[in-house]
Amino acid sequence: MTKTVAESVSPPVSILTMGEILVEILATEIGQSFRRPGMLMGPYASGAPAIFIDQAAKCGSASAIIGCVGDDDFGVLNVERLRQDGVDVSGISVIKAATTGSAFVTYREDGDRDFIYNIANSASGHLSVNEIPERLLKNCGHFHVMGSSLFSFRIIEAMKKIIETVKANDGTVSFDPNIRKEMLRIPEMRDALDFILDYTDVFLPSGHEVMLLASASSESGAIAELLGRGVSEIVVKRGKEGCSYYDGKTERHIPALAVTEVDPTGAGDCFGGTYIACRSQGYPVESALKYACAAGALAVTRRGPMEGTATLAELDAFIHEKPEVSHG
Repeated sequence: MTKTVAESVSPPVSILTMGEILVEILATEIGQSFRRPGMLMGPYASGAPAIFIDQAAKCGSASAIIGCVGDDDFGVLNVERLRQDGVDVSGISVIKAATTGSAFVTYREDGDRDFIYNIANSASGHLSVNEIPERLLKNCGHFHVMGSSLFSFRIIEAMKKIIETVKANDGTVSFDPNIRKEMLRIPEMRDALDFILDYTDVFLPSGHEVMLLASASSESGAIAELLGRGVSEIVVKRGKEGCSYYDGKTERHIPALAVTEVDPTGAGDCFGGTYIACRSQGYPVESALKYACAAGALAVTRRGPMEGTATLAELDAFIHEKPEVSHG
């Protein structure tokens, strides 16, 4: 029988992730185009797995990341930020012949964002089986996969190795599909996603992603199908609508907190990092969901992808000062 994250705790498990580490540089004006000169902000430490693991560490979980940066100031910025927030950065390789990844972000009038990435051709493109430190793999009780990190056949191979090893050691796996439209053009993507789902204990899709990897024509049908594949917990991130939890026996819906959005980047990663950290520490589902919703809400109030990460004490204070969104 597949274990939930909470059942595999005693003592709290060590959380590991792998993937892109990059800097993010932001347009300062809404509707700003990168086809003409304009003011920019940054660089900010970023990368979906990096934000996730930074948040997990700030929640008090032993946390580590495997990744690559260039031998440059952008790499130093990321490594030092993760280190100061409590992440084990010994799995980050410095690639002398490459530069640290980057993302330039501009915000549309309708609230959506456009990105220009340099990831696959950056230091992160060197991620492979060879970059996996055996010590981190041996100590890993829970492995988290970000779909955005599946950008090359080499990293897909490395992810598969880690997943198989962690599961063989009675560890657990969580998966945030986090698929951007350009990722779907990669030939290996569909097979990789199906492989990961077969090993997933906790699935963390955003609302529109629930049906992405299922054949069902409705959300409820997709949830039933995913649970039937062996997923133990499905937590659907719904942004301003809060979140929903399904495990085949119980269903929970947690409202969002009322906030003014400044920058949505990283909110889902903060949500996931908080939920997995709380569950790995033995928190009940309801508490983990409330903390995760608070983490996502707090993240959108800060400019910069990793600037909204927070400790559980900070989330407690945030929860007490913010009302829940009413949908009545």
